[in-house]
Amino acid sequence: MRLRALLDTDALGLRLLGGEDELDRTVRGVMTTDLRDPSRYLAGGELVLTGLAWRRDAADSEPFVRILANAGVAALAAGEAELGAVPDDIVEACARHRLPLFAVNESVAFATITEHVVRQVSGERAGDLAAVVDRHRRLMTSGPTGGGPDVVLDLLGSDLDLRAWVLSPAGRAVAGSSAGGTTLPRPVRARLAAEHLAATRTGRRGPHRAVVDGVTYSLFPIRTRAALTSVEAQARGAAGARDVRETVLSDWMLAVEADAGDWPEERLDLLQGVTQLIAVERDRRDAARTVRRRLAQEVLELVQTGAAPAEIAARLRVAAPVLLPGLGAAPHWQVVVARVEWENAGIEGGPVAQSLLEEILVDPSPGSPADASGGGSLPAGPEPSDRIAVAHTGDEAVALVPLPGVSAEHDGSETGLLADSLLEAVRAPLSAGLDGDGRLTLGVSASVHSAEGLRGALEEARHARRVAAARPGRVCAAGHQELASHVLLLPFVPDDVRRAFTARLLDPLREYDKRHRAELIPTLEAFLDCDGSWTRCAARLHLHVNTLRYRVGRIEQLTSRDLSRLEDKLDFFLALRMS
Repeated sequence: MRLRALLDTDALGLRLLGGEDELDRTVRGVMTTDLRDPSRYLAGGELVLTGLAWRRDAADSEPFVRILANAGVAALAAGEAELGAVPDDIVEACARHRLPLFAVNESVAFATITEHVVRQVSGERAGDLAAVVDRHRRLMTSGPTGGGPDVVLDLLGSDLDLRAWVLSPAGRAVAGSSAGGTTLPRPVRARLAAEHLAATRTGRRGPHRAVVDGVTYSLFPIRTRAALTSVEAQARGAAGARDVRETVLSDWMLAVEADAGDWPEERLDLLQGVTQLIAVERDRRDAARTVRRRLAQEVLELVQTGAAPAEIAARLRVAAPVLLPGLGAAPHWQVVVARVEWENAGIEGGPVAQSLLEEILVDPSPGSPADASGGGSLPAGPEPSDRIAVAHTGDEAVALVPLPGVSAEHDGSETGLLADSLLEAVRAPLSAGLDGDGRLTLGVSASVHSAEGLRGALEEARHARRVAAARPGRVCAAGHQELASHVLLLPFVPDDVRRAFTARLLDPLREYDKRHRAELIPTLEAFLDCDGSWTRCAARLHLHVNTLRYRVGRIEQLTSRDLSRLEDKLDFFLALRMS
């Protein structure tokens, strides 16, 4: 049974003092205690009843509540007979540990509450246990290895009459049951994804309840092995537990068209088992992407280090069977660059941006030129996710997007992926996942027809992303059509001119860094990337502003330039781009 059901039973005399967002927790038992440390008697999921005899002063509340929270109890119910109103220090401690707190009216005996909980929980177990065990066994033997997530979801439809879908954090439909023969419309998927991401960012435990267009859904997180290990570490309070922001934008979810608030424990356990089965499929797909990611990384390194076009072309020919299965060589390519940045957090955004870019490119918005077949995906051929090759470095992810459907007849003006179309359907859910302290910026190049053009395409996509970063909003994109800049000329500057120009400006800084390990070059890059903002640059580099001012002063002294002048900023910017 759920906490919400207890609160709605007037005869129990319960009054909610805190934890309204946690009322969908499952109650698996009840325990009455006035011990200062009842942890040895707790198994998790209990409604703990206490008369507060353990409390001698306000300092006792924090350790008592912490013990209950670490044990995973469902809620605390404090009687008012001993002290009258429940003390504020208990209310505050429960709020800190996200533990729902009830006050029990002095006219209601704890035995009344205990009898009600035991009767409800026992009745649910007796009625559903045999059927649940059988269904669980069938799910385990018919899981992803026997047909993917759709098989599991079809079993939910046939056995439990539940319609369910697996959704990505961007709202993409990964799988769905065939029950009813209908699919979730894109706007509904986007709203469900936004609800799930927002709830996950607040730390609420699933399943999360969402109502869209009058229909109630229950949203269950699907965590990969790495994310699950992190959650378990956080629950134990272990050092080094991963920040939720490292996984919130990459984990799938299971959306069930039902209100799980009234479900018995066994049915909830069954759905948790389903999420574990689907997580195995997710891990399998991620493993399959490893080769494509590695190939993309190799090509990107060749492009960035200025390798000869013939060498890049040869590498692409070798990679073609993996990047373009069954489609041969790609006559055109596009480069898409994405960057995820978090405020005041030492989180590497590259892996998050890589995962997001893979999801976004699998399912572009309808109406974009990439939607060649009207289905919202890349041109016809193998599974779109099998053609997505994304590498990452630092906070940036770079995708090499083949365009086998583009012919030489086109003039290249409106072919391929468009920046705004890529983000049209995912802006709302991703903004919820970024939740006020993160940003996703994305840049898209024009299509190029040879390996020789990839370096220019990469420069173009990166510059487009910087244009997007200058715009307001948590999720922003810009495409090559919006660029009218000298930066577009950089790929065509002769190598000897590049070397002379960059050496004049950057060699003094490199020599100084080599001798003193002063990190002037990284400081210069960050300063320009932050548009000369002292506070933003200092925060990004984790420096005091005075230290940053000293470094910038040293850069100006060594180069005889003034970083407050637009012309000198532009010269440094060009030198860094060409180096």
